[in-house]
Formats: sequence, structure tokens, C-alpha cells
Amino acid sequence: LLEPGESLMAVRPVRTPHHSSSSAALIGGGVIPQPGEVSLAHHGVLFLDELPEFHRNTLEMIRQPLEDRCVTIPRVHSTMKFPAAIMLVAAMNPCPCGYFGDPQRVCTCSPIMIERYMGRVSGPLIDRIDIHVEVPPVPWKQLRGDHAGLSSEQMRQQVVAARNVQRQRFADSTNGTTTNATMTSRQVRQFCKLDDAGEALLKQAMTELGLSARAHDKVLRIARTIADIEGETDIQSHHLAEAVQYRRLDRKL
Repeated sequence: LLEPGESLMAVRPVRTPHHSSSSAALIGGGVIPQPGEVSLAHHGVLFLDELPEFHRNTLEMIRQPLEDRCVTIPRVHSTMKFPAAIMLVAAMNPCPCGYFGDPQRVCTCSPIMIERYMGRVSGPLIDRIDIHVEVPPVPWKQLRGDHAGLSSEQMRQQVVAARNVQRQRFADSTNGTTTNATMTSRQVRQFCKLDDAGEALLKQAMTELGLSARAHDKVLRIARTIADIEGETDIQSHHLAEAVQYRRLDRKL
């Protein structure tokens, strides 16, 4: 897909497939196996807008690449493997009409319609997504204001600083780990130790939200990253509390 005269990629890819894309287009395949959007976004971003509008079977096929960071396509005489180390970003409405929970507009969807709509995305897929954030309508004052929080450059500086901390942390890693997101369960236990208050908070979150073992590790990885961004050596209770808040969809699915 490189342009003529371009031999190397200098910019991370951003792929935005339409929700009508087939499984082969998204995951890869064909008579002669070709990489799909998941592999074309390798070391970049795969953005899935209107997530529930994708075919459920197609979405379920994303689970294995998210876990293994590669796509395996078996054939009779051989098996093809394409890389898929991606950052998955997905967006969805809270209901079919899009106004459920809106303080100014009335939702016209019935509870059954909302449940059926949310059910198009399976719990196991949501379980593999690290951060769930609800985005409320932006008030006029914030939309037109000059002070809209951190700038992109400030965010970049924080990310670069946190990545440097993680690069040093995993300098001696033998399994290729370079970021908190790719920590193994053993590394999570080693680098995400909690104090007594943190252990109590995590136990309460696991019990009340019914978090899975996978979500348990993801919460700790996110808490470790929040601490890194703040320049803290140890994970504190407020880091863990913020990480737990990023598992909102676990309460609905």
C-alpha cells in the first residue's frame, strides 16, 4: 500500500474500516490469504466507529488478534500468520437513537431495545478492551472556551515521559515487553504491588463489578500507567480508583 518511491513507513497507520466490512476485509483471508484491516493497522490505530453495527461474528474474530497480537489463517496445506499489534479504538452510541442518558434530549428507545443494542457487542470482547469511557455532551461554555484542558503537545510530553519510565522498567525483559499494556501476569504481580488500602479497594471492585481475571490484570496495568504519568513509584489508592472507573461497560454487559 506504500506510495511509489516510498520504501519505509514513517508514520503509524490509522485504519477506519466501515461497519459493513466483511470478516475477510477486517481480519484477513481469501483464497490466497491477504492481510485485513487488523494487520494493516499493525503498530498503529484501528478505529471502529459504530461498533455495534459491525456483524457480531466479525467482531468476535477480533478477540484472538487482540490477545495474541497476530492473525492466524489456517489453510489445508499451510498456515499464514500476519502481525496485528494494534491499538483498538472503538466508538458506540448508548442506544439506537443515541440519546439514552442525555440530560437535554429524551430517549425514545425501550429497555428491550437498549439491551438488544448493547448485546450486539459481546462481554468477552469488551473484556479485552482496557479503557471504557462515557463521553457526555460538551457544554457550550467548554465548546467555545479557550481553556479546554491539556493541549495535544502537553499530552504527548506526558506519554513520552511515561513510555521512558516503562522502557527502563522492562529493559531486562526477555519476552519483548516494552509497555505496561503488554505485561504478563507474572510481571503484573511483580510491578503492580498494592498496599493494604489498594488491596481492599480492588477486592471490593472485583466483588461488586464481577470483574474477570483478565479485567483484574487490566485494572492493575492501567493503575500502573496512571502512576507512571504522575511520576509515582508505587501505585496508590487514587490511581487504582481511577483505573476501576475505566471499566464502566463491565457494569452493563
